[in-house]
Amino acid sequence: MLYSAFILGLLGSLHCVGMCGPIAFMLPVDRSNSFKKISQISIYHIGRLISYSLIGLVFGLVGKSLYIFGMQQQLSIAVGVLMIILVIIPYKTIGKYNLSKPLNRLVSKVKSSLGSALKKKTADTFLTIGFLNGFLPCGLVYMAVFGAIATGSLLEGSIYMILFGLGTIPLMTCAIYLGKFLNQTIKQRIQKAIPVFVVIIGVLFILRGLGLGIPYISPTPVVEMATSNMSCH
Repeated sequence: MLYSAFILGLLGSLHCVGMCGPIAFMLPVDRSNSFKKISQISIYHIGRLISYSLIGLVFGLVGKSLYIFGMQQQLSIAVGVLMIILVIIPYKTIGKYNLSKPLNRLVSKVKSSLGSALKKKTADTFLTIGFLNGFLPCGLVYMAVFGAIATGSLLEGSIYMILFGLGTIPLMTCAIYLGKFLNQTIKQRIQKAIPVFVVIIGVLFILRGLGLGIPYISPTPVVEMATSNMSCH
């Protein structure tokens, strides 16, 4: 299931450009020196990947704790169902409940720190901006977090989020270099494709949890395989 993280990041990176584009456009890169500019942008992306990896570790731990209690399959199904529900339910309906309200104070601190970092041009500026950028609230990141939880592992949860971050790099880099380079038609097509792919990922997680014995998609649970082997002997 790890490959789905990279594709989610790649297809959803247009959404990232819309949300984090202003930050990317305002990066204090050295436009007079190509090598320095590339290195600064790379450090910015490394900062984002570090924050994503930490998020993956935390939520991978949550998934692992549920896995210990034998809820791995149920967790995978629940994550898949939740992904599909969040795509089907209109954003305005979810917005009424203001689920992110408890995090508003933390988000405002992150934004304040970002504003201060954007004014500097020191060596660590780009790493700091990227790191803080990774913690800004984003619907697409939430989807990736669900995937990290479903891995049921600290390491795989972290890898899942890193792969998601890697998927966002190409378009985010283009945004830094070229600004608003995509026409409206292409943007609309990609935006329509994002929910479809999220639903596909949700279905894959559900199938994975059901353990139908489908190779690479829905493998038979290890416990069931061990039981069947014992009965054969």
